[in-house]
Amino acid sequence: MDILYLMILCSVSLAAVFLVVFIVYARKGQFEDDESPAVRILFDSDEIREKQETGNKENDDEKGESKKIEEKSE
Repeated sequence: MDILYLMILCSVSLAAVFLVVFIVYARKGQFEDDESPAVRILFDSDEIREKQETGNKENDDEKGESKKIEEKSE
């Protein structure tokens, strides 16, 4: 029976901790912007675009050189 009291005390204290954390972040404004995270994925990221551009240039150079070698051998 003692373990039951201990488990109830632990679960109530854990729930209280989660409630306090929720209230603190709600006051900071963490949950105010509901719309932008849903549409943020639809916009392109500049960082991804820059990485793809640099990667494509390197691949284009390599493809260009191999095409030159193939053209010379023919």
